[in-house]
Amino acid sequence: MQKRIIWFSLPLLALIVFGLTKVFKYYPFIAEQFYSQKLYPELASVISSVSRLIPFSLADLFYLLLILTAVIVVLLLIIRKVTYSFAGVFVLNVLAVVYIFFYLLWGFNYFREDINTRLAIKSRLADPEEFTHVLRQLIKATNASWYSYEGFSKSATDSLVENSFRQLAPVLKLDYPMGSRRAKYITFSGFFAQAGISGYYGPFFNEVHINRHLLPEEYAFVLAHEKAHQFGVTGEAEANFIAWLVCTHSNSNQLQYAANLVALRYFLNHAARHEQLPEIIKTIDKRVIEDIHKIHRHWMELRNEKVEKVASKVNDAYLKTNQVEQGIRDYTGIIKHIMDYSLDTAFQESIDAYSFPGH
Repeated sequence: MQKRIIWFSLPLLALIVFGLTKVFKYYPFIAEQFYSQKLYPELASVISSVSRLIPFSLADLFYLLLILTAVIVVLLLIIRKVTYSFAGVFVLNVLAVVYIFFYLLWGFNYFREDINTRLAIKSRLADPEEFTHVLRQLIKATNASWYSYEGFSKSATDSLVENSFRQLAPVLKLDYPMGSRRAKYITFSGFFAQAGISGYYGPFFNEVHINRHLLPEEYAFVLAHEKAHQFGVTGEAEANFIAWLVCTHSNSNQLQYAANLVALRYFLNHAARHEQLPEIIKTIDKRVIEDIHKIHRHWMELRNEKVEKVASKVNDAYLKTNQVEQGIRDYTGIIKHIMDYSLDTAFQESIDAYSFPGH
């Protein structure tokens, strides 16, 4: 009897955690006030202070061990060293542990208030003329911030991104420093590149991961995006938007250009059928166009269509399971956030007050 209680205590705890996700889903202010603003910052500070001491990715090792465990269980079943009932209970407990720690250590942030509510940015529908105006302004900003990346340094870029997060933390409602954000390389960067994955955040050990194959033109934005996740920003659109704000309000041309270049690519894809697009494209600096083509060619050369298709389906299912209704399409939501920002002069004034002089 006691053995059964021990075996099923973890699945029971997992059910309690599941119940909490339902509560937070309908009452996001509870998740915001008690988890995202109080518990998570403390957890992030403690866990990241330990994981930063390890030079390699603990998350990659953890996922590898999970896969290895699954293989061993199957092999033991085949050679009849364990019973199906034992294997079933064992797997159930492992899944329960992963589920519990995922939400406890970071996942409950998926149920917090949306970024418009947190930052008091008005949400509204922009008309086509407003979209065109913002696109033209974005092109001007991208042209003006063009950067050659000669003498590019990853460590210097990390410092610039971190300094901008520190500077803007009050207006972005981030509990800075909230631990340490040491960027680690993805162990299997080549495989992840085949799937088109430039970086990811590891919630179990509070780790920021960057793909080794990132180009200098992309590095600052991807780094800022993953650091935004570490700050408890879960949605991909929100992380993109925070990364864009952090980089464009830095006093570094390198960061400004990296962010504007990413945003411009999203806007141009969205405007694919815009009747004024041919004329608008003519206003883009040739060097910017060359960089857009360079990034596209780079990832197409690394891409494996089958691997990317599977990875996209897995990521889409994961996001939809965690309150991100748009799934992988959520990345494009940066367009809506930038439009809301561009039409909210009050928030623009507040963030400008915290920006670096002459950003």
